[in-house]
Amino acid sequence: MENLPVEDVLHRFLLERAGVRGALVRLGPAWREVATRAEYPLPLRSLLGEALAASALLTGNIKLDGALSLELKSSGALRLLFAECNDQGHLRGLARWSEPLPAPLALDALSDAIMAITIGNVDRGQRYQGLVELRHAGLADSLEDYFVKSEQLPARIVLAADGEHAVGLMLQKMPGEGGIDAVHDEDAWNRVLQLTATLGVEELLGVAPEQLLYRLYHEESVRLFEPRPLAFGCSCSRERVTAMLRSLGREEVEAALLARDNEIEVICEFCAQRYHFDRIDAEHLLSESAAPAAPDTAQ
Repeated sequence: MENLPVEDVLHRFLLERAGVRGALVRLGPAWREVATRAEYPLPLRSLLGEALAASALLTGNIKLDGALSLELKSSGALRLLFAECNDQGHLRGLARWSEPLPAPLALDALSDAIMAITIGNVDRGQRYQGLVELRHAGLADSLEDYFVKSEQLPARIVLAADGEHAVGLMLQKMPGEGGIDAVHDEDAWNRVLQLTATLGVEELLGVAPEQLLYRLYHEESVRLFEPRPLAFGCSCSRERVTAMLRSLGREEVEAALLARDNEIEVICEFCAQRYHFDRIDAEHLLSESAAPAAPDTAQ
């Protein structure tokens, strides 16, 4: 127990006596890398941290090939909120906003807001997307509703973030899972919810994962699985930027070249990686887009 990682980690666990499965995410350096990319107002920083923790949390009990993202768009001051965790445990996120942000920053009060959970592999063209109804002020409550409707199973989600850490806890009632007692213990789920309700924000953010789970659920026979390491990471690449420029077409690429003395610079908003293309690069990528597709021949 003492050797388990305490930051940038996802812990899956089972409350065997209660028949409840769960996941706990605690982010440190990975969250701070995202948080310091912009001067986010405090309420927005907290919301972005919660979304980043949630993106990792939701990968805890699924077989992920590609990435899972949470994306919110609105016509108000909070224009975009994006958080993503991929199958390598790499996290990235950002937000775009304009002042003044509403206070409090309630999701159910945002103008024309839409939130989507997207799971899949973009490169392979495999993608599933579900919409999250924003009927609550907080992200955790909205995600709970989503899981009840999509999986028909009760869920409890707790999220918190400050300048140092972003943490998420998720519990799901699983009929038939766990020990024999769980099948006949009709009060097990309510008992777990009552224990979870005693968890304060300071405790959630300040206590190491295994200690936190033991404090809350030691009477429910906590079974921890192998922890999954997490880290900040970006999926941008020169190939993806090239594909983006190719999709713009010759007219826009030519305009970009003229604006910067025959050079295009693309800066990734997530990781600040810079990609440069001169006129020769641009002509090459544009000629590739205009070339006929090669025959589908086995190599």
